[in-house]
Amino acid sequence: MNRMALGLLRRRRSGSGRKAAPGAPLPLPAGAGAYSCEVVDPMGQPLGGAEVTVTASDSHRVAAQGTTDPYGLFMAVLPPGSYSVMVTGEGLTPARSDVDITADTALPPARVALLPARQLELPSPGTWLFDPPHTAIRFIAKHVGMAHVHGRFTRFTGGIRVAPDMRDSKVSVRIDAASITTGNRTRDNHLRSADFLDVEHYPYIDFVSTRFVYQGGSKWTLHGTLTMHGTSRSVGLDTTYLGTVNGGYEQELRCAALAKTELHREDFTLNWRSMLARGIAVVGPTVQLELDVQAMYRTAETPTPPE
Repeated sequence: MNRMALGLLRRRRSGSGRKAAPGAPLPLPAGAGAYSCEVVDPMGQPLGGAEVTVTASDSHRVAAQGTTDPYGLFMAVLPPGSYSVMVTGEGLTPARSDVDITADTALPPARVALLPARQLELPSPGTWLFDPPHTAIRFIAKHVGMAHVHGRFTRFTGGIRVAPDMRDSKVSVRIDAASITTGNRTRDNHLRSADFLDVEHYPYIDFVSTRFVYQGGSKWTLHGTLTMHGTSRSVGLDTTYLGTVNGGYEQELRCAALAKTELHREDFTLNWRSMLARGIAVVGPTVQLELDVQAMYRTAETPTPPE
């Protein structure tokens, strides 16, 4: 869909595209809108391979995700609503913007210029606690023979203990496995069952870091141990540090980061082959996990995050 839409967008720019609704680069499904952007590097040249993530502002659910084509173009057809768009490129400063999508309308392509990665000031040593209303733990899995399934966990706790040497810092996250939600009650109950997460016997999913590895610019790899379904495995989170700011409901000091990894479900003793043999429709062998984190610096005066 993305490739076809971008091809039509380029043909429209050259004047040879087919006729579309006013303001739209291509015909849209009834009631849908479209977002598109052209990503360029610090020299103003098209940047292929930049990652674009479009997230619904109300649910924190990923609505669209992909990379720009060789011409730096990305497009997504979306339901009406408010969204946050994050654009990242290797060695470049991430760009975030907000956009409102309306029915039967495609916004003009937004030009997104990514700047050279600046050396961001690292968080001050001490304890930083996750702020749940501004933190999202999401996943994307491909349903066998069907489209992707998007979901998230709604209950979790976590924090970062920042050391004077950032490489010695620690992160811990505890997720309430029963809080999984994909927007379908029957599917969610099945995911909580013994066929999948078995939340009755394994109520929590835990991650504890072992080391931080600096990759240059604002990029880090966060190595640690993920424990799920009674099994522990080493994982690495590709992390983009987004900086610190004074802000929020009481102007507290906060830091932000975006971390991603790919999980292989059979590493956690979930027997997908057995379920397929029994005729149970399941998702594919891997899951993309994403943590979009804001954390508040913890002091005696720091307010408790709202529920």
